[in-house]
Amino acid sequence: MAMNKKNGEASELDLEHELPSAESEDAIPSRSRGGGATAADPEAELETLREERAGYLDRLARLQAEFDNFRKRSVKEQQDFRDYALAEALKSLLPILDSLDRALKTNATSVQEYLSGIDLIDKQFHDALSRLGVEPIPAEGEPFDPNLHQAVQMVDTPEVKDNHVIDELQRGYRIKDRLLRPAMVRVAHNPKH
Repeated sequence: MAMNKKNGEASELDLEHELPSAESEDAIPSRSRGGGATAADPEAELETLREERAGYLDRLARLQAEFDNFRKRSVKEQQDFRDYALAEALKSLLPILDSLDRALKTNATSVQEYLSGIDLIDKQFHDALSRLGVEPIPAEGEPFDPNLHQAVQMVDTPEVKDNHVIDELQRGYRIKDRLLRPAMVRVAHNPKH
């Protein structure tokens, strides 16, 4: 039993929740203050130490189990969140797949009917990506930006400003401020005469 210095009341240490304060002289057993232990008390002191050790080991085991459960719960919550987000994204793409299936089953009589169907599917797909926060990266005619564009060819031409994109070979996309894929571009180079 330890004495509370503030109000002088005796209080029992709670081994389950707190360790004795390093500043509390009364919480330190007499063996570590260098006084009082006699030759007749070693067995009692040893038993006290064993009980303290068992209490600390039990607390440690409980804390480790609580932390392990917390970690497992956090991993599961993160996976559930990813699964939910993926499901929502896929739901927005399913109508496009339905349109493609319908287009393949139709008996269009002209190339123009197929082209208008493909244009509709392309628009649906871009609308779905836009709802998910995915936007195309502007490229053609823009100044070359190595953070957004991947140059696959430098073309000597005076028709386009130096270090500007001539044309886009593959469209690039970003989601919010994060790059998903850079645009593959050809870049103008104006040779110095």
